[in-house]
Amino acid sequence: MKLFLIDGNSFCYRAFYAIKELANSKGEPTNAVFGFISMLRKIIKDEKPDYLAITFDLKGPTFRHKKYEEYKIHRKPMPDPLVSQMPVIKEVVRAYNVPIFEKEGFEADDVIATLTRKLAGKSLDVYIVTGDKDALQLVGPHVKVYSTHKEGLIYDAEKVKERYGVGPERIVDLLSLMGDATDNITGIPGFGEKTALSLMKEFENLDEILTKPEKIKSEVRRRLVVEHADKARLSKELATLDDKVPVDIELEDMRIKEPDALKLLEIFKRLEFRNLIQEYAPKTDLKSKYYLVKDKKNFADLLKKLEKSELFAFDFETTGTDPMTARPIGISFSFKKGEAYYAAFKNETPKLINDSSVSDIDRGAALEALRPIFENGKIKKVGQNIKYEYVILRNCGINLRGICFDTMIASYLLNPSKLNHNLDDIAMEYLSYKAIPIESLIGKGKSAITLEDVDIEKVSEYSSEDADVTFRVMMILEKQLKEKGLDNLFNEVEMPLVAVLAEMEIAGVAIDTKFLLDMSVKVERSLGGLTKEIYAMAGEEFNINSHQQLASILFEKLKLPVIKRTKTGISTDESVLKKLVPNHAIIALILEYRTLSKLKSTYIDSLPELINKKTGKVHTSFNQTVTATGRLSSSDPNLQNIPIKTEIGREMRRAFIPFDKDDILISADYSQIELRILAHLSGDKDLVSAFKKNHDIHTYTASLVFGVKEKDVTKKMRSQAKTVNFGIVYGMSPYGLSRDLGIGVADAEKFIENYFERYSGVKAYLQDTIETARKAGYVTTILNRRRYIPDINSQNMNIRQFAERVAINTPIQGSAADLIKVAMLNIWKEFEKRRFKSKMVLQVHDELVFEARKEEAGELKEIIKKEMEGVFKLEVPIIVRIGEGRNWLETEK
Repeated sequence: MKLFLIDGNSFCYRAFYAIKELANSKGEPTNAVFGFISMLRKIIKDEKPDYLAITFDLKGPTFRHKKYEEYKIHRKPMPDPLVSQMPVIKEVVRAYNVPIFEKEGFEADDVIATLTRKLAGKSLDVYIVTGDKDALQLVGPHVKVYSTHKEGLIYDAEKVKERYGVGPERIVDLLSLMGDATDNITGIPGFGEKTALSLMKEFENLDEILTKPEKIKSEVRRRLVVEHADKARLSKELATLDDKVPVDIELEDMRIKEPDALKLLEIFKRLEFRNLIQEYAPKTDLKSKYYLVKDKKNFADLLKKLEKSELFAFDFETTGTDPMTARPIGISFSFKKGEAYYAAFKNETPKLINDSSVSDIDRGAALEALRPIFENGKIKKVGQNIKYEYVILRNCGINLRGICFDTMIASYLLNPSKLNHNLDDIAMEYLSYKAIPIESLIGKGKSAITLEDVDIEKVSEYSSEDADVTFRVMMILEKQLKEKGLDNLFNEVEMPLVAVLAEMEIAGVAIDTKFLLDMSVKVERSLGGLTKEIYAMAGEEFNINSHQQLASILFEKLKLPVIKRTKTGISTDESVLKKLVPNHAIIALILEYRTLSKLKSTYIDSLPELINKKTGKVHTSFNQTVTATGRLSSSDPNLQNIPIKTEIGREMRRAFIPFDKDDILISADYSQIELRILAHLSGDKDLVSAFKKNHDIHTYTASLVFGVKEKDVTKKMRSQAKTVNFGIVYGMSPYGLSRDLGIGVADAEKFIENYFERYSGVKAYLQDTIETARKAGYVTTILNRRRYIPDINSQNMNIRQFAERVAINTPIQGSAADLIKVAMLNIWKEFEKRRFKSKMVLQVHDELVFEARKEEAGELKEIIKKEMEGVFKLEVPIIVRIGEGRNWLETEK
């Protein structure tokens, strides 16, 4: 029989430092809890203990502090993010039905010692799980120490002697001589492990060493022992574990029990541990009826039901995740809670035996029969990521009308900081239902197959469930949107935007492949030159892309200061290298090398490979549910991340051209929109006046802050003012400003102080925003978009200050997102009304790009300017810069 006794605090620290930067959507740190759970589950699974208990230290002094006030005085306090997780960790332990032992005035190790001495014996082996070496004194025939420092390391008596040179019975003597810095146990000053061990080989025990120092051969050692004998005796008292702690012990209470699954599920939901949620969630019975439709008669019956319905949820099953290339293999519908139908299309490329006879519904004929239903705007459609279905249908020649609800977008609006809004997560969150994972049908990774090769009955159940869950969740989310005042934003902005974004994705953008090929050659040449320069400065050749080899060159050979360490070694990330620029000329070259290398691999060489063979264009995806601020994002490829601050990055824009050589590109970019929104929200008189009078806002700010006339503002002054203007929007700290401007922190503080003296309305607005966030727990944008900020009241200063920066930035950046989304909708409506052949093709931050027919360009620019500048009535004018050209870069000139 085996009893495992876990040192809870040791476990917690190990978990906390093993996993970094893990938090739920509310910003609450969860790394230690997750790591603790993982290690606990591993012990239970791998070691299969019969009994299990966990001990924790309690706050307050122990008997050791009474003996020695400076005991553990140098130990750093527990980090705040770990402190906040300790109650949750104990909650988890109790939910696993594992007993917790704690005793005031004693440490967890003492409790473990007491349990061990009383319970270890012939019929029970005790395993102590800890990272503290003082526990090694407990090792015996039926007691082992299971180390948390190194996986698989278990100390028995032989292992202790192998590692420390003495048996478990002499560990306390060893610690009494050499001390233990972590607990501030002094030992004999000047004695390390080697010195202590050499003495212990000459004497039987500590008492003999201290009482017969004359036998010590070394004069220095003899003197130290005589001078510090009292310290050694005190160290022994401190290092000796107390095995007589008054705790109630019943072995049967420690027997492994089944965990409280419902309690664990509630905790995991709160912490947003997705995989654990799915593992512990009970398979709720949705009491559903799902029907597989695979013949023409039943399909005809389904059509009649759809024609009579006022609203239905639907979901395509396809051959892939890219809607521009995927082919539909079936479609599910749900127009009544608990009822769904899956219409399977005939498999055109059967791989299973007799698979061609599974369904006799021709895909083309079925879609044509569904056309009047999909194109009927009076029949409302619901979906999960319905933009995907829109693109699929458009590529089949069908225009989807009547889109009314997207569960993914609704989930996002209710909690924009949440990482996942996929249907599995939504089903678990709102229905406590564990949906069928797609991996159970198609597998994972390289061995994954397509749904076309999966048994039709399984696909039917999977797809029907998706439609049913979407229908059910819609009713819940719709109610919550109304309760939180988000229904207008959802219905008037986000849902209408789905079709606009889908059409932009379908339109795509043309790429000048010859230009990129030439650019690739030039960049490769530049990289070659940089490589030679870097090798010359390093004094040897090495792999510049290897972080390990680069670290060796920079920090071992060139002796540059180490800025940051990670668990894999010394960091060489961009933030570290930027700090090292003044230290050595090689750093600037490495940064330039990385910039060019990334641009080449991510865009220059990749974009031509992403051109759709049928359309001849690149089709990105625009995402509504990714950024917490409400901004759109772009993926596959990410066209919003093309750098514009470097010359080579700007040059990349030449590669984006009209598909038709007779067309042009038009770019419309909001001018300083976030600062204008700041002026509007704050109502600051000087800032509002500057925009109304069309001042250069950065020159104007510089004149106020430096106390000079606008005509006397230098380039440096304007540049500094620009940094502050935009920094304020992002809640920049004096330290951040000092880093960006290359000035002292005190000077940066003075700069910000002067700024707020001149723009007192801005200061008041920012303070009010933070205070509102503290009270409400969230901030809002112009259109009432919400972002929850739970860390705004954190006791941890760094976490709280970051939350304050989020509170400052979100209303500004989120309102800019509101503004451009409404502008896109209004422009789109005008395009539809006038039946323009020109198209909106890109949205990048505050900029819209259009592919325009030359004959429509004049009218088009007027509409774009009118709709973008007139989208909201602000306290300051909204200005849009419009340009045209044969490529994207030319539109900016």
